[in-house]
Amino acid sequence: MSVFFRKYKLLILIGFFLSSAIVHAQSYKKDSLQIKSYILVEYRNTIIKDIKLLNVLCDYCTDFQREAVGIEAKRRGALEGLDPKNRLKDGDKKLAIYIRIAKKDFAAIKEN
Repeated sequence: MSVFFRKYKLLILIGFFLSSAIVHAQSYKKDSLQIKSYILVEYRNTIIKDIKLLNVLCDYCTDFQREAVGIEAKRRGALEGLDPKNRLKDGDKKLAIYIRIAKKDFAAIKEN
């Protein structure tokens, strides 16, 4: 085999592996759900005074699941509220919180 064909074969193999990696990287979409929620963070003197859950956008959630997602959104919102790009001196900041959860784990959230 000439050098040209060996290089060409190598490029094809590299392309195959890269395309395979890209396909596997997108597989999380079929195994998980993404739920969007809005929170309001109140600041007084750059300190978080209160965090309120405004809305959980989930058409397929039960009330109990919506409440559990809301608790997680408030927890994550407290962490996001500490980020300097989100912090205000005084006022209210509305944040969108995206929660990705595996479908199996989401289905396991039930009232006892």
